[in-house]
Amino acid sequence: MNWNDYEAIWKRQELPVGAGADLASLKATFETKHRKLAATLFIRDIAEAAAGVLVAGAISFMWWKQGTTGWPLSIALVLILGVTGVFIKERLRTHRQRLGAEAPMLARLEAEIAELQHQRRLLLRVRTWYLLPCAAVILIVLATVLRNAPAEALADHWPIIGGFFGAYLVLLCFLFWLAWRINRQAVRKQIEPRLAELETLRRELLTSSET
Repeated sequence: MNWNDYEAIWKRQELPVGAGADLASLKATFETKHRKLAATLFIRDIAEAAAGVLVAGAISFMWWKQGTTGWPLSIALVLILGVTGVFIKERLRTHRQRLGAEAPMLARLEAEIAELQHQRRLLLRVRTWYLLPCAAVILIVLATVLRNAPAEALADHWPIIGGFFGAYLVLLCFLFWLAWRINRQAVRKQIEPRLAELETLRRELLTSSET
């Protein structure tokens, strides 16, 4: 799976100005930015779901090759399918909540605000539902491989094997921390300013409808 998928979504869009954005510009670019966000989220969900299925297939094959001694891989399989299920659920949710072009501007604006708020929560919780399960999958696979490796090979090459896995785990921790940090930055620099823009536009539309 791609650690930077969420960052890529927001990097494809211009940096939002925030609450001080020009209202006329916000109205003029709303539909374009909505379609761009919808398209990038679609690509993210499909790509991540497909990657999850491929990883699940690889784990299943490994489990089959190792036989009953590879039973811990069943836990890894459940975890990776759980992560995959999140992206499938995202696609189904988006499809159910999609509004047509004939919907009023205010309704489409509120739907966009709700979607960005949802994506914000998803990013802020990425450690819980994405990073930790993926880390657990990797550790389970590594532990299972070591557990079922020939004892003689481990004894003869233990310093090399231990050094390799130690370095790999350090690198893995760094990559997970980096992914967590990137997602936090995406929320702060992209989602929250864009939400401020849309909230400003929403207030303007509500004020206009009351006068």
